[in-house]
Amino acid sequence: MRKMAITGFGFVLLMVLALAVLFYANFRTVVVSGPSMEPTFKNGDRLLASRAYWLIGPIQKKDIVVVRPEGSRSYVIKRVAYMPGETVDYQNIPDNWSITDGPYKVPEGKLYVLGDNWANSEDSRKYGPVSESAILGKIVVLPAMWQVALKAILALTAAYFVALYVLERLRAGRARASESAG
Repeated sequence: MRKMAITGFGFVLLMVLALAVLFYANFRTVVVSGPSMEPTFKNGDRLLASRAYWLIGPIQKKDIVVVRPEGSRSYVIKRVAYMPGETVDYQNIPDNWSITDGPYKVPEGKLYVLGDNWANSEDSRKYGPVSESAILGKIVVLPAMWQVALKAILALTAAYFVALYVLERLRAGRARASESAG
């Protein structure tokens, strides 16, 4: 009977497969649509978002998140301005809230999100605070970082596979040489 062994190359392929499954399950790319997050993001920018909070940390104030507002089929990208229990300043209170009602506090289980381009943003001022369950993910890679990181990962992966190939060929050559000598 012939023994099966996993070579270094086979191990690397299994690791790449495991990383691909992990990435697919925990990350998604989103595309910026509209001017509401300018100058941070421009229309058409591709971003990487994740719900793997165990890996990237919980949502905090000033994080940029991808949200699907209630009753909407599309998503929006906004910055978390206020966390649950915080008081919203009068300049940013919801449109349906009157100053005479007193200070507006963000309800528990909700986040108050605003666009960076305040004048051109439909956000929590229009549709109110969003449920934490409506958050599709937290932005983890910005456009410029995305390009650099992708090139670096591809270059390192290619170099690693070339090195494994060369080492495997050297090992196979030595094995043949020792068989023919013996």
